[in-house]
Amino acid sequence: MAVNNLTLFAACVAIWSTTWLAITFQLGTVSAETSVAWRFIFAGVLVALYCKTRGLSLRFARNEHVALALMGIAMFSAGYICIYHAEAYLASGLVAVGFSAGPLLSMFGMRVCFGQRLTARMAIGSALGILGIALVFWPEFARLTQATGALRGATLTALAVVVSTIGGLLAHRNFKHGLHGLPSIAWSMGYGGASALAVALMLGRPLEIGTTPAYLLSLVYLAVVGSVAAFVAWLTLIGRVGPARASYVGVMVPVVALLISAVFENLAWHPLMAAGMAVSVAGNVLVLNAKA
Repeated sequence: MAVNNLTLFAACVAIWSTTWLAITFQLGTVSAETSVAWRFIFAGVLVALYCKTRGLSLRFARNEHVALALMGIAMFSAGYICIYHAEAYLASGLVAVGFSAGPLLSMFGMRVCFGQRLTARMAIGSALGILGIALVFWPEFARLTQATGALRGATLTALAVVVSTIGGLLAHRNFKHGLHGLPSIAWSMGYGGASALAVALMLGRPLEIGTTPAYLLSLVYLAVVGSVAAFVAWLTLIGRVGPARASYVGVMVPVVALLISAVFENLAWHPLMAAGMAVSVAGNVLVLNAKA
């Protein structure tokens, strides 16, 4: 029986809202670089096996492999390494909110790289989105004198957003050249995991895997559910309703992630945080409606 669109939307929001918290169980004994490597190597292999069972070809030309590798390094390696490090300093919900700037930054990237026209509605939405994120993070910045590491966490979050946006632009370029679908994701995740492994080796990180139940369960959840199942649901939703409407998943994820962080990480809510979330969501809605 076919899954309806509302179920697909809810699944994407539920999964991606909880992956931010799941990442916190990966922090500690195993380095961020190594954990990212295991996650996306495992996920890439699973997607490749799924492609094989569905009879989908995994063959690509050499220049296509280069394009998929660049996308994988940005989207599934460098960006996530920054995310894992950021969550060592900030509550997972705050990092998720920082990523709500992704669609806004992508809009400017599309203008610079692909000549997509900007409108006044999109510009206003972008300004609101950035203002909202600043308001959410303001209580954390106010506690910098207590050595909370908020500045370092915010910097890593911003770097992760920039790198992931570059990965999204590379993905858009690949899509225009016919490189899309599950076989492309399999290779991109594999390249991302391999590059994270290379970074771990260059930095002298031990290539170990956590043996605690929390680490192993979170790794399986992040790879199988957070990386494979969520992307399959996302691609299906995009195919049915288009990328503009499907992008509303990105509006809801930070809201739910912040609520989850308040429950499980004792994140203290502040009036500025609530106001910032409302402003940021409004900005994203304006931008997405303009795209639609």
